Amino acid sequence: MTFPGFLKRALIAASFCFGGAALAVEMPAVDIPYESFTLENGLRVVVHEDRKAPVVAVSVWYHVGSKNEPVGKTGFAHLFEHLMFNGSENYDGEFFEPLQEVGVTDINGTTWLDRTNYFETVPTPALERALFLESDRMGHLLGAVTQEKLDNQRGVVQNEKRQGENQPYGRAFEALQKGVFPVGHPYHHSTIGSMADLDAASLDDVKEWFKTYYGPNNSVLVLAGDINVAQARDLVTRYFGDIPAGPPLSQAKAAIPELNSNVREVMEDRVPQARVYRVWAVPGRTTQSAAVLDVAAEILGGGKTSRLYRDLAYDRQIATNIQVGLFPFELSSLFFIQADVKDGESVAEVSSRIDQVVADFLAKGPTKAELERAQIGLIGEDVRALEKVGGFGGKAVTLAEGALYAGDPGFYKTRLQRIAGASINDVKTQSAQWLSRHHYQLEVTPFGEFTAAAGGIDRTGGLPGVDESPELDFPAIETATLSNGIEVVLANRATVPIVNISVMFDAGFAADRGLKLGSASLTLEMLDEGTKKRSALKIAEELESLGAQLNTGSNLDVSTVALNALKTELAGSVDILADVVRNPAFSATELERLRQQRLARIRQEESQPVSIALRQLPPILYGDDHAYGIPFTGSGTLQSVASISRDDLIAYHQSWLRPDNARIFVVGDSTMADIKPILEKAFGDWKATGAKAPEKAIDQVDLPKTGKIIIVDRPGSPQSLILAGHLAPATGAENNIAITTMNDILGGQFTARVNMNLREEKGWAYGAYTFMQDARGQRPFFVYAPVQTDKTALSMAELVVELKAITGDKPATEDELVMAVRNNVRSLPGQFETARDVLGAMLANARFGRALDYEESLKQRYEQLDLAAIEQAANQVLHPDQLVWMVIGDRAKIEDEIRALDLGEVIVQGGQN
Repeated sequence: MTFPGFLKRALIAASFCFGGAALAVEMPAVDIPYESFTLENGLRVVVHEDRKAPVVAVSVWYHVGSKNEPVGKTGFAHLFEHLMFNGSENYDGEFFEPLQEVGVTDINGTTWLDRTNYFETVPTPALERALFLESDRMGHLLGAVTQEKLDNQRGVVQNEKRQGENQPYGRAFEALQKGVFPVGHPYHHSTIGSMADLDAASLDDVKEWFKTYYGPNNSVLVLAGDINVAQARDLVTRYFGDIPAGPPLSQAKAAIPELNSNVREVMEDRVPQARVYRVWAVPGRTTQSAAVLDVAAEILGGGKTSRLYRDLAYDRQIATNIQVGLFPFELSSLFFIQADVKDGESVAEVSSRIDQVVADFLAKGPTKAELERAQIGLIGEDVRALEKVGGFGGKAVTLAEGALYAGDPGFYKTRLQRIAGASINDVKTQSAQWLSRHHYQLEVTPFGEFTAAAGGIDRTGGLPGVDESPELDFPAIETATLSNGIEVVLANRATVPIVNISVMFDAGFAADRGLKLGSASLTLEMLDEGTKKRSALKIAEELESLGAQLNTGSNLDVSTVALNALKTELAGSVDILADVVRNPAFSATELERLRQQRLARIRQEESQPVSIALRQLPPILYGDDHAYGIPFTGSGTLQSVASISRDDLIAYHQSWLRPDNARIFVVGDSTMADIKPILEKAFGDWKATGAKAPEKAIDQVDLPKTGKIIIVDRPGSPQSLILAGHLAPATGAENNIAITTMNDILGGQFTARVNMNLREEKGWAYGAYTFMQDARGQRPFFVYAPVQTDKTALSMAELVVELKAITGDKPATEDELVMAVRNNVRSLPGQFETARDVLGAMLANARFGRALDYEESLKQRYEQLDLAAIEQAANQVLHPDQLVWMVIGDRAKIEDEIRALDLGEVIVQGGQN
């Protein structure tokens, strides 16, 4: 859902000190203390102090989005978001580079209908550098905006538009906007804009746009983390206080649109299965109605026990996925239902069932149990989101949204009180009022007086220096052993009352070799679909009532069953975890339901360019008989999944998911003394039977003698997806830090050589990167570049140039190495901010045979790197003449030029596998 939700009224009353009855269920209190002030130029500033890590989240929100764009200038807000990353008058360079140098995490910018935001989380010593950059692009930008930059970013945005439209269902949201909001409404057009308007944007147009909307009086700045209000006031005044206010502004107003009749539109697209979208315009995000409709959305489609999922996906099995939610906007929100139609079933039947389920809900309202499940589910989401200070979610966003849209950083409490106070009658009344209106259905089928301060900081001296790096504070690791031999590894992280537990098995997709492909992932998915004493729905109901989340998953080497539980409900949550791990029923009915969902997922993968490549390349790189020579999605093939039986899953579980092949990892608000008795009770009497788990043979593979190109034909595709790869040393290699740092320089960062070439210099791609897929054995090195069709061969040639340069006449420079090392070292404290971050590191250490406290050595490992180590890593890893290329695009437009490159044998095929 779109806003964090909270539990029933009595529970919330105590948690938020609203007054009232005793708690029905013990739940943690949630609060974000803050102080706010406004500069004389109108800049609103919100400060939240959180000392758990030596980092500060900087979040700047401008109250301008695509709704402010007049006819003929669509896409301006988003285009300007890009331009503001391209340098300002006192730092005329890429915005990312000086922040990566100091260890930034969670850096990005986004634009939507009502706002544009920029955010980054930096180590505390680098805060002044971040404030310099943010204030410089707010108050000192236009002198650095040139025609060349405009033309370049226009091309990048247009490629982003092509990339989005090239994805299945990529044109749907724009259609929803046009279908619900009439011509002339501020929400009628898409945020990314039209190609024609982007082409017509002049330098004078964009400069005038900036002068109008990007003044401090139309902005909110949030600082959250290792800072107090006194420090913030001093810094913000010095860096932002001399920026002049912009002109007086009035925000757009428009009534909530109402359709005269139900509207149905059919869109044909390159999609593997039909999808139904049903949308209503409902009140804006700060209203009481929006809060109550959030609860209604959760009840209708928030999980397995929701009405629509249970009816369409579970009981009738005519849909493979259901989502219901609220897109929260300022003028009018969108309440949506999304249903993926199961292959072989009709759109009409799915639509009819949506009619009936919604009609029944409107007539009778929710049950008490449904209301309480929705509220406790939403409170769990909120608690988890607030562990981070910055990024796409967390506390900075929560405070900024309240300040921007409601004039109150603490508006989240109002919102939560409304959700907590929603009664059965409230939900029924609001749902009937708004969801009884006519709807739009899209069916996507295959085929104040402000003054500036007298003076400000001296900007002529350049960026503020950063002289120190905060030390990584990785939690201490404890180990213990249960009576049956299972090792327990624990790290205490008590920032929020949540405990994360992961049971890891040495299995993974590689264990599929010799079995039916997809067995590993399907077995893991089936674990929570019913046990010998709990049905699938009973598991979902109990987890929701406990505010817990349970997930299963696999990668190439290991499989995990993960629990995220409230500390107060830990024992009951672990009991469910142990039940699904030890006693899965592997119901034939549930297997058949999941099989159909899996087959639909594979068809989806076979229609998406990146997934096509990740399915087809590994068998070519490793060979068909290798443990890794399988689709890297782990989903199997249509043929193998169709043949997997219940006995196959039982056999896999008995062979691989067993106590002598397991380790348990715990991170969160718990000590070993607290958690071990709970785990002992749940797992201690679990005994292994039969032979030990099989050995996985992960053999060494030689690189091919020559390169190869596979063209996957997608006629009419607006873009080509380039993915090339060959094998590289394992993630656990002794010089892995040198390898990954070399990759950072080549293509692993926004400012790396590959992306700067294809995106920033040429504008041929929205993004181009190199990366390695982690693996215990040899891992694949990949080059990734989705490019405009007419630049396909030229882009491939440039990629070869970059790979050969770093191993030849243009090796890594001292400046590049220093930049990469600084970024990696200074970002370490921010990389492990949350308990899940720490848990992920611990699981990776176990997977790759590293010391449990490996992260403590990272700073030293990075700082010991020299150019010789980077050069050795480049020569060890990169072999551009032996790449296997997969190019997915319009063969008729790209084949001849690709053949002329002479990069190896060319094979042409369709997009199916």
